Amino acid sequence: MKTQRIYIDTSVVGGYFDDEFAAATQALFARLAAGEVVFVVSDMLDEELTDAPQRVRELLDRYNKPNSLEFVEQTDEVEALANRYIAEKVVGEASVDDCRHIALATVNRVDAIASWNFKHIVNLDRIRGYNGVNLKNGYSSVEIRSPQELLNYGNDDKTGKRI
Repeated sequence: MKTQRIYIDTSVVGGYFDDEFAAATQALFARLAAGEVVFVVSDMLDEELTDAPQRVRELLDRYNKPNSLEFVEQTDEVEALANRYIAEKVVGEASVDDCRHIALATVNRVDAIASWNFKHIVNLDRIRGYNGVNLKNGYSSVEIRSPQELLNYGNDDKTGKRI
């Protein structure tokens, strides 16, 4: 089975230490540590983490092993797609950074996006909007989920072995 490539935004990194989101976020990071998934991270994530507390800034360093993190960068293609989301009114202009995250993930053909941003990203109307723009512009749709939805459930037999 192909390893899932999951794009993570800043809310996921911060969620690792947040009381409300820690359990699911840490479980997703456990999947990363076990080699079940690859996190796709961007130059934009690096920029957004600049002013974060030190433990948040350094979290990904603990997981930066071969084949665990894939780094992607903003390009003109990403910027153009992000601007299309704004032009199509998926979200307002104030949410352009959220659009860049979606565009980075879309252009780089990830399997899913993980985010705790329920207002502008993990929101059914927004997801439909992003994917509508993607399809109209020749891109694939992208799965957008909370970390909670990207955990494995029911994949163990009664002895605890993976099946």
